[in-house]
Amino acid sequence: MGSARANEDCLGWAARDESGVLSPCKFSRRAIGEDDVSIKITHCGVCYGDVIWTRNKRGNSKYPAVPGHEIAGIVKEIGSNVRGFKVGDHVGVGTYVNSCRDCHFSNDAIEVYCAKGVVGTFNCIDNDGTITRGGYSNYTVVHERYCYKIPDNYPLASAAPLFCAGITVYAPMMRYKMNQPGKSLGVIGLGGLGHMAVKFGKAFGLNFTVFSTSISKREEALSLLNADKFVISSDQQQMETLAGTLDFIIDAASGDHPFDPYMSLLKTAGVLVLVGFPTEVKVNPASLLLGMKTITGSAIGGTKDTREMINFCAAHKIYPEIEVIPIQYVNEALERMIKSDVKYRFVIDIENSLK
Repeated sequence: MGSARANEDCLGWAARDESGVLSPCKFSRRAIGEDDVSIKITHCGVCYGDVIWTRNKRGNSKYPAVPGHEIAGIVKEIGSNVRGFKVGDHVGVGTYVNSCRDCHFSNDAIEVYCAKGVVGTFNCIDNDGTITRGGYSNYTVVHERYCYKIPDNYPLASAAPLFCAGITVYAPMMRYKMNQPGKSLGVIGLGGLGHMAVKFGKAFGLNFTVFSTSISKREEALSLLNADKFVISSDQQQMETLAGTLDFIIDAASGDHPFDPYMSLLKTAGVLVLVGFPTEVKVNPASLLLGMKTITGSAIGGTKDTREMINFCAAHKIYPEIEVIPIQYVNEALERMIKSDVKYRFVIDIENSLK
């Protein structure tokens, strides 16, 4: 895949230890290979995964850790075999940058489930033995398979969150045929993922209900995101009035919460898709058996779905709600994100603040 550059010509921000505090660093990227695309990064979204691996919450962090897997930028160089991109193209990179390219998952363009393990955009070991480092940096080098064309009329800052928050909900919505006008969708958790599920649901023509434990989310759900209904999930009476009314539920809540009350809201043969990351999932068997209901999970999406999603967003003018920040603010942004104090995704202006 090419050798690492001898000179440390990439500027980024990295965590050096479990404190997760980020500060400027220089490091090397691999030399561009014949199938690679070199990208000048203009924007990078801030995801909770950035907290997980900068603070070693999974016990496998590789320091210095440069986070960021919602990358948008401009092609500055291409390898000799690259045909799908040209210099100047607007492009994005998501949560993974390599896979075996040979298993049936890779052949079906759902590489995130690669049988031999997908290579994450940061904090993973790539084919050439180097540690991957993410989008909190001024450029990156990626195999063209894992690079996505962004339509020229779609803002790069808005595109960045699509490559994790967007595709994480879009992929299962398509897999379980949630794009049927008139069907009913419930969305649990109105954060980075949840608000994208609402936006896609609206574009699909669904009737949707937002569930939250916080009454403060009511106004933004109904006015900003145009939800049909807003329900306080801790209010048993409100929940009971919706029993058996939903075709689908997207569960984007990562905090621990009960599942049986939501399963009772599904119609016969209804589907709940978990895209959040609670510490456990407990379901009474009756919640599944009495109604032929399904609870399933989904992680990100494949290259085919990602390309389709980007074009869908451009065609339907679907834009994430973002707060653009300079990279110098990123440590404060991470703390705010932990407290859910963002509507709904921070995006770092790499081009104008990382000098």
